[in-house]
Formats: sequence, C-alpha cells, structure tokens
Amino acid sequence: MAITAADVNKLRQMTGAGMMDCKKALTEANGDFEAAIDVLRKQGQKVAAKRADRDATEGAVIALTNADQTRGVVISLNCETDFVAKNEGYVAMATKMAEVALAGFPADKEALLALAFEGGLTVADKLTEQTGVIGEKIEISYYESIEGACVASYIHAGNKLGTLVALSASAPEAGKDVAMQVAAMNPVALNKEEVPAAAIERELEIAREQIRQEGKPEEMVDRIAQGKLGKFFKENTLVEQDFIKDSKQSVASYLNGVQSGLVVTGFRRVGLGV
Repeated sequence: MAITAADVNKLRQMTGAGMMDCKKALTEANGDFEAAIDVLRKQGQKVAAKRADRDATEGAVIALTNADQTRGVVISLNCETDFVAKNEGYVAMATKMAEVALAGFPADKEALLALAFEGGLTVADKLTEQTGVIGEKIEISYYESIEGACVASYIHAGNKLGTLVALSASAPEAGKDVAMQVAAMNPVALNKEEVPAAAIERELEIAREQIRQEGKPEEMVDRIAQGKLGKFFKENTLVEQDFIKDSKQSVASYLNGVQSGLVVTGFRRVGLGV
C-alpha cells in the first residue's frame, strides 16, 4: 500500500524515530502502525511509545467513585474539536453522564446508553440531541467500571485522561497515589501473570531479534531474552513498576508499607490518545 507523508509523520510522533526509518518500517509493515513499531524495535531503536493508547480525538474523560468508595466509573465523551471539549457545558454534560453511569452501574457501554438521562431522554437520546445542537459528532467512546474494598479515581491534564484503582482494603490516599501511577506509567497489566501470552511472545521475539543483531551466540539468545522479558515486566506491570513518588521501591512494596498485605485488585485507564 502507498505510505503517505502523514503516515510517516504520525509514526514519527508516536515513536520519536527518524523520518526515513519510519517510512521503511511502515513499508515493511504494509502500513500497520503496531507492526511498524515492532520493526523499529527489532532494529534496536528506542521508541517513545511502547504501545498505542486508546484511539480518540477530542473530548472529556471523567472518572468518579461513589460515596463509600467501593465502586468507580470512567467515561470518555468524545467530540470533534478541542473548542467544544473545553466548553464548561460540555464537561458538565460528560460529568452528568458519568454520574448516571455510577448510579446505574451498567455492565457495558451499550447498557449505559440505554439508561435514563434527564427530560425523558436516555443517554443515547441526549447524545443525538447534542450532536444536532452543537453540530459535531458526540459519542461515548469508552466506558469502564470497577468494584473493590477501596476504589480511587484520578483525572489528569484537563480531562484528557482518567484512571480507577481498586485496593484490597480501605486506604484512600494510597489508592489516589496508585491511580496517579497508572496515569503516568500506563501499565499493560496488573502483574506478570495477567500479561497476555501473545504480548509475552511478542516481547520475546523482539528481544531475540535484538540479541541476534548484537552478534550474541545463538545458545545465549533465549537466556538473554528471558532477562529482557523480566525487565519488561518490571517496567510495564503495575505492581512491579518503580513507584513514581519513590523510585527506590515498587508499587507493591509501597502498598505493603502503607498497610501489611494491601494490594491492588484491579485498575482501569482511559485517555484521549495521550
């Protein structure tokens, strides 16, 4: 397929790699951005984005918890322009929809759209109405929910990113800290046991190719690749990551220091392409 200058620039923005390297990677990957990132990594290039975030354009992300902090929701209400997204009325509407979601606690986005909003309208009806009023496409792109003994929420950077974290016991301040960790460090999974097998094999394949290009003997490739996989788990799974407020300890160690046996039981992260 034809690779456009816009495609090359997009990959460059995603990875920080050079223009020609991006063009070659996209050509080799037949235009597939995720595959192109893998090509760059196999070449040994460091890329700024290890994985693409959720697709989004403009909008507002709202994360809320209930009064006793045992449930939380996060929604992304998307629109076409930043001008609309920053409007106070738009953010208020997104917040109201998150409140409806928190009260009804639907199982998925489709169930959320069917909930009563106000004035006899459902959430879906309100979206249709506002599309006509504002003149832009408006939709709930993502809806996530979580339950736990203690649920904390965090909204970052002008409603561009929202996170939820569930803990095994009541520790609201620690929950807030870990919710900020999820926002800042974008873990792929809670722990290494929850990393999908396909993702693990992908990392091993990339590591093996890097090691071979470094000229290491073939009998050493798998052993070194396993070491690189361990580093991947440390950098990309929430409980093994260095704690952002104290890099001398992991998130798991920080929580155990707050309260013996305190652990993360789940997390959610929704962002507008950040």
